[in-house]
Amino acid sequence: MTTALLWMCFLLLVLLIQHSSFGVEVAGLSVDPPANIKIKDPGHLGHLIIEWSRPSRLQNLSDCSVRYQLRFYDTYTGRWRSVRTMKLSYEAQFDLEKPIQLKMLTLVKGPCTSGVEVLGKEEEFVETFEHKGIKDSRIRDFQCVYYNKEYMDCKWRPGSADTPDSNHKLYYWHREMQETAECPEYFPDTELWKGCRFPRASLLEFTEFNVCVNGSSREGDLLPAYFSLEVQNKVKPKMVSNVELLTKDGLLQVHWSPPTGNVPEQCLEYELEGTNEFMDGSKRKWTNVSEETTIEFVRNGESEKSCFRVRSKINGYCADEGFWSEWSPTVCFPDNEKVKKHETHLEQWSTIVLTSNLILTALIFCLIAWALKKMWMNRKQQKYVFDPLFKEKVQKAMPPILSPVFH
Repeated sequence: MTTALLWMCFLLLVLLIQHSSFGVEVAGLSVDPPANIKIKDPGHLGHLIIEWSRPSRLQNLSDCSVRYQLRFYDTYTGRWRSVRTMKLSYEAQFDLEKPIQLKMLTLVKGPCTSGVEVLGKEEEFVETFEHKGIKDSRIRDFQCVYYNKEYMDCKWRPGSADTPDSNHKLYYWHREMQETAECPEYFPDTELWKGCRFPRASLLEFTEFNVCVNGSSREGDLLPAYFSLEVQNKVKPKMVSNVELLTKDGLLQVHWSPPTGNVPEQCLEYELEGTNEFMDGSKRKWTNVSEETTIEFVRNGESEKSCFRVRSKINGYCADEGFWSEWSPTVCFPDNEKVKKHETHLEQWSTIVLTSNLILTALIFCLIAWALKKMWMNRKQQKYVFDPLFKEKVQKAMPPILSPVFH
C-alpha cells in the first residue's frame, strides 16, 4: 500500500514538472517579461490597443516558440480575463473612468527548454486616464431600451452640479465604424431627462456598443461618462396581442399571438399571469413562464372568475438579458363586461322595437284617419251633385199643386 502511494506521488511530481514553470531561468535561458508595454487609445471610447515587444534577451531565440500571457481586469464584469497569444498586440474593452490594470508574462517552449514550457516573471502595468471637468457634473441614471428592434432610446439625467445652460453631447462607436459619430437624433430636453434616439441602421448587435456623454457650460466642461453595452440585451418587444380564452370539456385554454415587429418568434418567451377570484371574495395570483403561445389547464370549479394577461421578453437563446414588454389587456372568464354589453344591447334593441311599434301604430292610425276623411269628402261631393237632379225629377213627376212642398 505504501509502495503504491509512493509511485503515485512520483508520477504526479513528473507531471507537475512537465506542465509547470521552472522559474525565470533554465539552462542559462533568462525569460524576461514583455518589453515596452503601452496602451494606445484610437478614440473608440474605451476600445484600446495593448502593444508590447519581445524581451531583448529573447530576440535571437530561434529554436523555441515565444508566447505571451495577458491578464486584464474587466471592470464591467468585475473579474480578471486571461489570453495567451504569439502576437505583439491585443485589443480589449475598458472603462476609461477607471484604472487600466494589466499583468503580462512571457512563455518559452521548445528544444532550448528541453520541451518544457517556461513561464517568466509576471509584470503588472497600471494606467489611468485623467478627465477634467466640473465636479459632480457627470450625468446620472444612464439607460437604453431597444424598442422592438426598431429604434433604441438612451436617456440620462444631468449631474447634480449641472446648470440649465449646459449642452450635452453623445458620441458612439462600434467595430464597423471607422471613427466615432455624434447622436443621430436628440430628444427634446425636459426638466429631468435628456436623451438620444438611434435608428436601427446605426446599431450593431453582438459587439461592444460604446457611448460617451460629455458637454459644456458657461462654468466649464462637464465630466465625461463612458458606457459599453450590447444592444441585443436591451430589447423590449411590443405588447402581446389577441389574447383569447376557449373552454371545452372542463378545460380552459389561453391563447395569444406573438407581437409583430423585428423580434423573431423563436427569440421570445412569455409570462402568463392569472388571477382566480373565489366565491368568498378572496383572490389568488400566479404566473407561468413559457415559450409557447397556448397554455391549457383544468378549470378550478371553486373559482368564480379567472382573469389573465400576458407579456413577452427576448429569451436566453437570443440574448443574455432584456426587458419585459407591457402587459396585454386583461381577459376574464366568464367575461362580465361581455355579459353587461350583451344585456345593454338587448335593452337597446327592446327600446328600438318598442319605439318602432309606436311609430308604426301612429302611422297606421294616421292612414285610417286620412282614408275616412277622404271617404267623407267624396260622399259630401256626391250629395252636392245628385241633390239638385233628384229635386228636378221629383218636381216633374209630382202634380203642380205639390211642387211648393219640394222647394
